[in-house]
Amino acid sequence: MKKTSHAPSSHNYFSQRLRLHYVDWGNADAPPMLLIHGGRDHCRNWDWVAEHFADDYHIIAPDLRGHGDSQWEEGSSYNMISYVYDIAALLQQKEMQGVTIIGHSLGGAIALMLTSLFPDRVKKLVAIEGMGPSPTLAAKQALKPMTERVGEWMAEMRKLSGRLPRRYATLDDAFTRMRDENPHLSEAQARHLTVHGANQNEDGSYSWKFDNYVRVFSMSGLPNDEVKKMYGEITCPTLLIRGEESWASDPVADGRTACFNCPVEYTAFAKAGHWVHHDQLDAFVDRVKTFLAD
Repeated sequence: MKKTSHAPSSHNYFSQRLRLHYVDWGNADAPPMLLIHGGRDHCRNWDWVAEHFADDYHIIAPDLRGHGDSQWEEGSSYNMISYVYDIAALLQQKEMQGVTIIGHSLGGAIALMLTSLFPDRVKKLVAIEGMGPSPTLAAKQALKPMTERVGEWMAEMRKLSGRLPRRYATLDDAFTRMRDENPHLSEAQARHLTVHGANQNEDGSYSWKFDNYVRVFSMSGLPNDEVKKMYGEITCPTLLIRGEESWASDPVADGRTACFNCPVEYTAFAKAGHWVHHDQLDAFVDRVKTFLAD
């Protein structure tokens, strides 16, 4: 049952000379829980989930670099290792041990890699569509010569260099865009995500908080096959979640769960897309609570 209904407190920490932001839901004596958002999102997207768990956990939800109220990178090379380092720095600075982690999309990928590197620090892990592209798509990409892949990356970066943050005349216009992006959202959800995900510009217009350069992953990332091998280092019970209406493939059917040596559970939610924790909030919370109680 949902009990907590207060707003979290806002804080900053530093990693690799960047000032990064997180929110803290209090209850510091309770077991720690970390909520990691996905790409082009922000920490306040977890508010509804946090309200269901804040009485039993000390919840911290960070804004990734280049997202929300965290500082943007100098340059433009956002990569997985830097994201993982930032979250590891937060765990160390907050002395979070035996932490439960829930990550969505990019945040799920960060959570998986982080847990493989620091298995003793994570008690349980929930990854919502955090395993990246299907083996079919990954294999197709791997067939391209490296010169072609680097050339495509350079072309994307050049395109982004001329892309200015989109401006919406009113917050309602940004809200409409948010609803168009995910029709499963209720009006209240979409407005909440918009209010916390946009800044007002000097001319009165509104733009999303995230850095446009987060749209393209750095070429310096680890090879996909090596990342999957890292999952074998995870020791804690792990729950993988997917929306049946999402682009993400079934990790059991496509064989990706074979990467794990730890206990792995998998649940697919009907009438849910990529944002399962929004689209089927109550069912998602019930499933996670059952997983955490085992």
